[in-house]
Amino acid sequence: MASLLGTCSTATLAPRPLSSPSSRTSVPSLSLTQGQSCGTKFYGGLRIHGKKSRAQFHVASVATEVNPSEQAQRLADKESQRPVYPFAAIVGQDEMKLCLLLNVIDPKIGGVMIMGDRGTGKSTTVRSLTDLLPEITIVAGDPYNSDPEDPEAMGPEVRENIMKGVQLPVATTKINMVDLPLGATEDRVCGTIDIEKALTEGVKAFEPGLLAKANRGILYVDEVNLLDDHLVDVLLDSAASGWNTVEREGISISHPARFILIGSGNPEEGELRPQLLDRFGMHAQVGTVRDAELRVKIVEERARFDKNPKEFRGSYEAEQDKLQDQITSARSGLSSIQIDQDLKVKISRVCSELNVDGLRGDIVTNRAAKALAALKGRDKVTPEDIATVIPNCLRHRLRKDPLESIDSGLLVIEKFYEIFS
Repeated sequence: MASLLGTCSTATLAPRPLSSPSSRTSVPSLSLTQGQSCGTKFYGGLRIHGKKSRAQFHVASVATEVNPSEQAQRLADKESQRPVYPFAAIVGQDEMKLCLLLNVIDPKIGGVMIMGDRGTGKSTTVRSLTDLLPEITIVAGDPYNSDPEDPEAMGPEVRENIMKGVQLPVATTKINMVDLPLGATEDRVCGTIDIEKALTEGVKAFEPGLLAKANRGILYVDEVNLLDDHLVDVLLDSAASGWNTVEREGISISHPARFILIGSGNPEEGELRPQLLDRFGMHAQVGTVRDAELRVKIVEERARFDKNPKEFRGSYEAEQDKLQDQITSARSGLSSIQIDQDLKVKISRVCSELNVDGLRGDIVTNRAAKALAALKGRDKVTPEDIATVIPNCLRHRLRKDPLESIDSGLLVIEKFYEIFS
């Protein structure tokens, strides 16, 4: 939520009943008013906004003033991190890059599964996305990145504090990307409960895990088809409900776990469970580049980056900024994108005639087409937008025929032109 320079938005509390896995009590909803000034503080590189009041809950997303010494510290911390290959410098692999960008524009698409040959830049491309991720508003210091404007995305402690009228500091920070290692334990992923402290002190001592850290962010699983079954079950549960529930020794704790699920893998290492595959909104196939000149360019660019990462990133800074502005503009204009009823019917006809199970394919195709129109700066979806995204939205949802040799994406395209023409 944008605010004007020198002012910040405020939100007053109005009780509204809300049911959640962690609470059955009334939770206040947030109604926004403008024009009240607020103080600004900085903590660890986050912009913190707040005002001493118990009757109001304040929200702001733009700092009005920056302390030079603290700004320099933030820049120093950023430069000390391991350099990331620029997204704009990725050569080729347009299908994979487009799927990632559309998910950043509309996280409700549901993530992307990237399958392809080894050494084709899957992990590099996903991790390069961090530079382009936009900022979100969170409750400062909250381990679940709670949204101060959405009760459904609040952690249990934030809910309780808001109901008590406690003033909470608000910060703006970049969307977080969390790596899920293949060897992670279930406690590390879900979080752990300190049973001894719970029994002796009578409090729920909960140590949040990776799912809590990934809330309202991106959860990336490399070689996802090698993930242990018990972790797959955890991901399925969280992806379906948007909540993570930890049950230990008669103690139950729930917290929001809404994230963009991104997975990558090599099809030679095995197939993914159908239940988990269906949870990915889009599916991108990556192939090895065959053009010799293009391969030489990729090798040279990588050599430049390895030799001097800072200089290489600087050479792509203008392109990165342009792409980031394009994403920000697309996110802000997404809600105004229109799609004709006739196009919606044709999308559903494609899904129906391809025997796609469920309605998730219809929903994702509509969302992806709108996100693509927003990325291109238009306010209306065209058949060309649908043709671009529909193979990625339906390819992995078709029933497998072991005797079929044609690529499932081509089957989708053939059916698309049959219906749309």
